[in-house]
Amino acid sequence: MPSIVAGGVTLHYEEAGRGDPVLLLPGTGARGRTWALHQIPALVAAGHRAIALDNRGAGKSGPAAPGLTVGDLVADAAAVLERVAGGPCHVVGTSLGAFITQELLLVRPELTASAVLMASRARPDPISLALAAADRQLAEAGTALPPAYDAVNRALQNLSPRTLADPEAAQDWLDILEMSPADWPDPGLRAQAQVTMDTDRRAAYAAIGVRTLVMSFADDLIAPPACGRELAAAIPGAEFVEIPGAGHYGYLEQPSAVNDALVRFLEDSPA
Repeated sequence: MPSIVAGGVTLHYEEAGRGDPVLLLPGTGARGRTWALHQIPALVAAGHRAIALDNRGAGKSGPAAPGLTVGDLVADAAAVLERVAGGPCHVVGTSLGAFITQELLLVRPELTASAVLMASRARPDPISLALAAADRQLAEAGTALPPAYDAVNRALQNLSPRTLADPEAAQDWLDILEMSPADWPDPGLRAQAQVTMDTDRRAAYAAIGVRTLVMSFADDLIAPPACGRELAAAIPGAEFVEIPGAGHYGYLEQPSAVNDALVRFLEDSPA
């Protein structure tokens, strides 16, 4: 797995394919390889060079010290765009990765050819603030949840009721989640849990001039489609698409629909 060092931090990434580069940024605690099963093959088949980053604090990237900010993660992404992708580059992010991308579009727009923002929002609400605070408390307590409990909790939060109603699909997801529990005592995850949207960014995002697609998932409890529509409305000219039958993990739950929308958008967004 190749890497660069930027600002004293090692940033690991995986890449595949040739053509216009696409940087893929995962959510909190996730590794870049979460894109490998579905999105990277689709991007490569469409003639792109896919670059999947482990955000600082996840996978083999780090260290991520207490006090980590979205600005730190934006600087990391910019370093990869400059030194690996050779910018400008298409950037795709989900959840925390989308938040990083949104802020990148403000401070380093010259590095981005287009952006796809999945499962995101432009401002917090009481539930998102409470969930972020609860995650921080859990991380700071250093408590490792029993894997089976963690799996059920994450399934209920992040998957569509359509998935949960299918016994075979639900069991497959529970098995996967139980084999990869959230490691709250891990310093990197604790640091990433501090990086949350706690202010209204709608006015700031009105300055974004990069072609943008906001993609929401119909059954997302963490970033509901109404939040995605509001985010798209805040970004001049942004497009919006809602993927049915998908929760917060929509890019994994409904990969065909996600990939179709992603590839179509990139085809109309030359680097």
